[in-house]
Amino acid sequence: MGKGYNSAIAANPYIVGSFACIGGGLFGLDMSSMSGVLNNDAYFRVFNHPNSNAQGAIVAAMPAGSFIGSLAVTQLADVFGRKKTIISSGIIWVVGSILQAAAQGRAMLVVGRVISGMAVGLASATVPLYQAEITAPAVRGRYVAIQQWSITWGILIQYFIELGCSYIDGTASFRIPWALQMIPAIVLSVGMLWFPESPRWLVDHGCEADALEILADLHGKGDNDNALVQLEFEEIKQQVHFEKSEGAKSYTDLLKPGVLRRVLLGSSLQMWSQLTGMNIMMYYIIYVFQGAGLTGRRGNLTADSVQYVLNVVFTVPAIMYMDRWGRRPMLLVGLALMGFFLFVVGGLQGHFGQWGTVDGARVWMISGHAAATKGIIVCSYLFVCSFAISMGPISWTYPAEIFPMRVRAKAVSLSTSTCWLFNFALAWAAPPGLSTIAYKTYFIFGTFNFAAFVHVFFMFPETKGRTLEEIEEVFAQGHIFNAWKIKTDVGRKTLEEVKAQVEKKEYEDEKSSEIGTP
Repeated sequence: MGKGYNSAIAANPYIVGSFACIGGGLFGLDMSSMSGVLNNDAYFRVFNHPNSNAQGAIVAAMPAGSFIGSLAVTQLADVFGRKKTIISSGIIWVVGSILQAAAQGRAMLVVGRVISGMAVGLASATVPLYQAEITAPAVRGRYVAIQQWSITWGILIQYFIELGCSYIDGTASFRIPWALQMIPAIVLSVGMLWFPESPRWLVDHGCEADALEILADLHGKGDNDNALVQLEFEEIKQQVHFEKSEGAKSYTDLLKPGVLRRVLLGSSLQMWSQLTGMNIMMYYIIYVFQGAGLTGRRGNLTADSVQYVLNVVFTVPAIMYMDRWGRRPMLLVGLALMGFFLFVVGGLQGHFGQWGTVDGARVWMISGHAAATKGIIVCSYLFVCSFAISMGPISWTYPAEIFPMRVRAKAVSLSTSTCWLFNFALAWAAPPGLSTIAYKTYFIFGTFNFAAFVHVFFMFPETKGRTLEEIEEVFAQGHIFNAWKIKTDVGRKTLEEVKAQVEKKEYEDEKSSEIGTP
């Protein structure tokens, strides 16, 4: 492995495009590690029966750490590279998992979750960035979307581990699942040693020969003269040269015309992904089904598991067809369906429900209306399916592909930190919300989905099938408030056109130099 990576691995698009997604799976593991213990008696005894506010704070500790970790990517991914940042995320996760599994009280548990959250923040910001920079444009959306699929697998696997361990009496019922979370992180950190660095990052740091070699292994079967390899290499060099001519990188670049628009789009999409209400369904599905009138620990856990299976299954069509269907249509259809299903859930809860008590806690719940209970469960499942096939994968793909190289790490980091900021707020606020305004919570999230629909329709241009450099021309078209007017062929270039642009630029630079010479 003299190159610093394994050429055979780099040449396999399925492996190189998906392995780093284990980092996304860490978020899924954490999500189920909490949702699976919300009706575990041993958990409540050890952590002194946390009320809704305290439980919200424990859950929110992870996204709080993720917010910090995602912001750190602005420096780490640019200075040390994408590959080393991903490796470090796995190491940090192991430390957090050890603290959680050994926790003797709330404070130790919260510290462990914050540290694990930092790892998730690093991985969630860097993995889509890395994937977007190493995959071919025709399949970029597919492989970045695997980030979301890995999250769903993490949720599912950890939940079934929690379900199996729920039959164990005592603290082992939650400590074993929390300890097992270390395994994927170890695999990630060790495995990434055999993967290449981002060629775009290498060009940006003056390592053009290494970048060309990696591009050849990635997309040309080792042939440096492959047309796609040369096209990407010339575009990357051209873009990096242009950006360096603009001066040193700084955070103020995020505020420049053209870039600020994209920062707002990437950050708002991550915000909307949280405001859809999906992660509330993941973290607190036990509370949702309790409110629907589904009681009993085993029955609730089984019904929850169906939702997690659907989340995995319905992410697959998004992965397969995102680069064919496009980002905009998938977002618009998904948001409309999610808003509709949440309003149905809220309507059924409001009409048939009333205040009651479950395990000593005040709960708005349905009792004696089997049809309404089934209706809520089915609509909850359909809501999850709608998210899985639309907003779930696209919320990671779109921000990773719309930014110029000059600010890509900083901008993706900022977008991802927005995700974790809203995740933190909602994770903490949801339990008190469900215990006070009850079914009205669903109307609030349903309204957010319809608001996101309007925003996407007017302001989000299509990006499918273009290289990261060609996307520059998409945003150069303008159409800030009528994004649907941007044509599908905008930005597409042949190798000859790119080389002609490079030669023209070199000629103009040479003439400018001659004019400036006395």
